Amino acid sequence: MRVLGLDVGEKTIGVAVSDPLGWTAQGLAVVRRRSLAEDFAALRAFVQEYDVEKFVVGLPRRTDGSFGPEAEKIYAFAAELEREFALPVEYWDERFSTAAAQRILLEGDVSRAKRRKVIDKVAAAVILQAYLDSRRSN
Repeated sequence: MRVLGLDVGEKTIGVAVSDPLGWTAQGLAVVRRRSLAEDFAALRAFVQEYDVEKFVVGLPRRTDGSFGPEAEKIYAFAAELEREFALPVEYWDERFSTAAAQRILLEGDVSRAKRRKVIDKVAAAVILQAYLDSRRSN
């Protein structure tokens, strides 16, 4: 079963996909946000190409674990996502995912300009990989 991981932001959506066995996550793309219809059209292409059966959406939390207004936006987006695609949506705590992605890119000696272009898809892969790892350990 393939899972699509999403790091949803105001301006972009980082997209990652699992392998067919659900062991590893790979960053796919960064979708520039325009409108909900265009966002979903871009995501539909990934859902069809990879035969996706589930979404994992990064849920922003504050460092104390509470939810802020950003989380409400994600819940609203995910509700529309579930309606549009008729696929289950699960949430995963995305705290520190961007920092982890930044660290990965720095360790890979990726230039600053390139990091800006790929950080969201790497963050989506970090979120999805954490989700996949937790599923295997349970």
